[in-house]
Amino acid sequence: MRNKFLGTGEPGYHPIRKLRVIWSGLRFAALYDFSVAYKLVLSAVLLIAAFWVRQWLDVLLILLATALVLIAEMLNSAIEALCDFVEERHNEKIRIIKDIAAAAAGISIGVWLVIVIVEAMRLWSRFVA
Repeated sequence: MRNKFLGTGEPGYHPIRKLRVIWSGLRFAALYDFSVAYKLVLSAVLLIAAFWVRQWLDVLLILLATALVLIAEMLNSAIEALCDFVEERHNEKIRIIKDIAAAAAGISIGVWLVIVIVEAMRLWSRFVA
């Protein structure tokens, strides 16, 4: 695909190619990053349960929280990989960059965890009752 800012690449927009790139990135993250994989699995279980009991607002909330935590996790992984690629030795500035990226991912994990726990308890009470 052509990069309109750099003027490089092939001309034209191909949505199927874009979807392939998106799928490839998500698949790579799920296969090689355990923090992405377990969040996908746990969220999928909760999404299926919420869908089963027709709690549509819960489905949307779990979907939104999962999307945000996965975005944060994948950006954190990308930033860490880029930092390691640029500077292999220990560098205090790189450490600070990685710590900030990890803190952003940590905040999103905390919010996701609260939502997952609350929704799991609500769904459990629906299945038990």
